[in-house]
Amino acid sequence: MPRFLTMIRINEQDLPSDTAFPPEFEQRMGALLEEITKAGVMLDTAGLLPTSEATRLSWSGGKISYTDGPFTETKEVVGGYSLSQCKDKAEAIEWTRRFLEIHPVEWKVSAEVREIQEM
Repeated sequence: MPRFLTMIRINEQDLPSDTAFPPEFEQRMGALLEEITKAGVMLDTAGLLPTSEATRLSWSGGKISYTDGPFTETKEVVGGYSLSQCKDKAEAIEWTRRFLEIHPVEWKVSAEVREIQEM
């Protein structure tokens, strides 16, 4: 079965000022993650620390450069990911749709679903 990487994209500047998630959000998210795991689809998932805690490495002209976050010039960053094994891309998209719909309506969250190239 193919594997898929889903990258959850957020704009760090648009995040609510209080970082606490509403209790009903946590309950709905926990239930969905339990369902995905029991279905044998979820291989791994996690949120990522903000870009203020990150370092970007770039290769150019035969040299590596390092830039510490936050990356203010970046509007959208990867805020989390999931690694899943689904029968096809349509199934991976359906799980991702359900994941996004759990979020409060005032949040702006997007996701990119990409199949992992198997060697």
